[in-house]
Amino acid sequence: MAAALTERLSTGLRNFTALSAGRQLALLGVVAGGMVVVAGVLFWALRPTYVPLFDGRMDNAEAAQVMEALGQMGVPYKVSNRMGQSGQIEIPEKRIAETRLLLAGQGLPKSADIGFELLQEDSGFGASRLMESARHQRALEGELGRSIAALDPVELARVHLAQPERSVFIRERKPPTASVVVHLRSGRGLSDAQVAAIVHLVSSSVPALEPDAVTVVDQTGRLLTNNDDEMGLYANADQLDYTRKLEDTYAQRVRSLLLPILGPEGMRVQVAADLDFSRVERTEELFDPDRTALRSEQVSEQERVGSDLGPMGVPGALTNQPPAGGQLGADAAAAGAETEAPKSRSLDSIRNYEVDRTIAHVREMPGAIKRMSTAVVVDYIEQTSEEGEVTRIPRPAEELESIRALVREAVGFNEARGDSINVISAAFTTEQEMEPAQVWTQPWFADLAKLGAGVLLAILVLLTVVRPGVKQLLGGPGKDMVADGDDEDEDEDGEGEDHVSLSQQSSAVAALTGPKGPDQQQLDLDAVREMVEEDPKRVAQVMKAWLGVNDGG
Repeated sequence: MAAALTERLSTGLRNFTALSAGRQLALLGVVAGGMVVVAGVLFWALRPTYVPLFDGRMDNAEAAQVMEALGQMGVPYKVSNRMGQSGQIEIPEKRIAETRLLLAGQGLPKSADIGFELLQEDSGFGASRLMESARHQRALEGELGRSIAALDPVELARVHLAQPERSVFIRERKPPTASVVVHLRSGRGLSDAQVAAIVHLVSSSVPALEPDAVTVVDQTGRLLTNNDDEMGLYANADQLDYTRKLEDTYAQRVRSLLLPILGPEGMRVQVAADLDFSRVERTEELFDPDRTALRSEQVSEQERVGSDLGPMGVPGALTNQPPAGGQLGADAAAAGAETEAPKSRSLDSIRNYEVDRTIAHVREMPGAIKRMSTAVVVDYIEQTSEEGEVTRIPRPAEELESIRALVREAVGFNEARGDSINVISAAFTTEQEMEPAQVWTQPWFADLAKLGAGVLLAILVLLTVVRPGVKQLLGGPGKDMVADGDDEDEDEDGEGEDHVSLSQQSSAVAALTGPKGPDQQQLDLDAVREMVEEDPKRVAQVMKAWLGVNDGG
């Protein structure tokens, strides 16, 4: 094997030296160019993918500190010059998480906001009261910015406070205001609740600052707060969000109940709720005349017996007569027995009754359900016939009625409220099960595809550029590739023999047929016999070429 390789190299060197200078330079240029292309493709394929180390931009001084730390850690990096990302530091994607943790341990990158540590710095002997107030306000703004940046969607936040100067000589004082600029992370956003939380955070941190005086803007200039919501659009958005959540809750109740019966793909549930968001406050005072209660009773009774009854009768001369004379002895007793003693009796009664009264102060909270509609669609069931044929048929009416009864209990059906429930059976279109994540969406697929494309391109360059040049170099000047006869020239090991070019065949024919002496003819015959014994296939090709030359002549 080594001898054959050495022989081929020596033959190729002789053939290369036999070429003209121009052909030598062209051949060397083709081979060298092909190798350079292969090396470039492999370098591109094996080169790691660089991504930005941090999403936000840093100032030059802080970027220099980060680059110095990366050099000490031995992490390769480069500075991006692409449009829109100029000045960003990029490192290999595989080391992004590790590098961020190591830099965070060193306190990099430093926060752009300065908090109350600004007050710890020496302000100098000649610092005025105005400078001290400005430093305190700047420190307060920095602390608020840090607190807002702690939210997950917020990458960076800046707060600007406008606090009018307090003075006893100013009668009308303007209230303070605040503006917040938030830089959100890529693909993230703030919900209405988070924006409201930022507003209340800032207003609660500054004295006399009302929430309506706080404005929040994102990095694109979009206003996130609307303090002049005359149309009530934000309130409507909150109501719509609450309605959707309520409908999803009831729909999830139905799904959880029917899941063991119908399966995850055997049903579809939708709930529509009509809610009342009006705010109502009323006071009621009700009286029930049928229900009375005795609160108090006062009874006064008087009775007098005897002659000393005082003046009685109608005033006048007849009533002002003196009393009649009395009688003594038995006659007086008999007269007293016959005459009944005069009596006087009076009865007074006072009763106080309380009528039943109810006083109620009712405050109705918004969001009450006025009406609810529930729609459930269940899939057909499969039925196998006696011949083994599978068909899909609607579900029985009894089963649909039982499902309807379950749904009624799950959503709290109220007929007086006007609720409705509709359960039907329909044929679902066959849907494939959710496929796992596609291979090309995996993070490693891009690197693998890049490497594969580079290797294929390198092999293509080797086969189309480098290999023909090398074969031209090793095969001799003017050597052409013979395409036909490859299958016939393969040996038992499957390796094909080299073909004899037309130029070599012509030279062999000329050597055998030219004018020679007797001794030279005997030497040629011996050489031919030796050639036949060593390489009969090559001799057969020479004979074929010989016959072809004679036929053509």
